[in-house]
Formats: sequence, structure tokens, C-alpha cells
Amino acid sequence: MPLYEYRCQKCDHLFELFVRLGREPELKCPRCGSTEVRKAFSLFGTTAAGSASGSTSSGAACAPSG
Repeated sequence: MPLYEYRCQKCDHLFELFVRLGREPELKCPRCGSTEVRKAFSLFGTTAAGSASGSTSSGAACAPSG
């Protein structure tokens, strides 16, 4: 089941929701109950264009130095 992030347009609450394939999710904010929610843009599970799968140096530039 894919995990999606949604943001409530009324109270700005960000929440995650598992969505079963082939089914429409019940989009309702767990904080305020509003149905005015939109899918949030998430970078989770994405890769940069042109990056090699399994590369060991993919996060080296972000490591603390010294």
C-alpha cells in the first residue's frame, strides 16, 4: 500500500495516509475533520535523475566533516 502525505487546507495539518490500490481514500483531516485536504509534495522514495542505484557515495557530501 502506498503511503501519501496530505495537508489540510483549513488547519494546515500535515498527515500521512495509507491508500489501498484501486480504492479512493477517505480524505478527512484527523485534527479538525475537514474534507478540504490536498496531496502534499513529498520527496520520500524518489531518486535524483541520473543517479546510480546502489552507489555507496550517494550521501557522502552530507556527512559531517572533521
